[in-house]
Amino acid sequence: MSVKITCLGWHWYPYRYSRTVDDGDGRPVAPFPEWLGDMSRRAVSDATALCESKDGGGVADGPGLEGLFRPDVGLVNWYGPAAKMGMHADRDERSPAPVVSFSVGDSCVFRFGTAAGRGRPWEDVILESGDVFVFGGPARLAYHGVPKTMAGTADPALGLEGRFNVTVRESGLGPRPVE
Repeated sequence: MSVKITCLGWHWYPYRYSRTVDDGDGRPVAPFPEWLGDMSRRAVSDATALCESKDGGGVADGPGLEGLFRPDVGLVNWYGPAAKMGMHADRDERSPAPVVSFSVGDSCVFRFGTAAGRGRPWEDVILESGDVFVFGGPARLAYHGVPKTMAGTADPALGLEGRFNVTVRESGLGPRPVE
């Protein structure tokens, strides 16, 4: 993985979450912003409506899911011009709630597979700045990755070389303690 990461709400380490940053000083992780939760719930609502209009299936588990979605984790990934991320499945959360992904900056090839494993079949999708990708239901545990970032494709008005991806999830780990 050649991606840099920062976390909101919970800090993610491979295979676990923590409320502190593991750099020796025990600092708490930055809080998860409510506005990001609101945007994510709207994305789940829109995805649910889209699935229902196509006779259901795939992205969400049914009507009203967005009202039950309580995201508390934001993983902010920074992809430099040559960065990529191998195939993986987001299996560290206790909650089966959907994952919502926001893209800003350079486009990328997003490889989306199945829950069966890293190998084929998969589908490559180009994600551009401003795209939102929601996966839930049976697709929630699908393997996915970014084999290629397409340098120089961001709108120059952004003043950005590279790509930010923010993935929002519901950890299922309980409420944030009062500080």
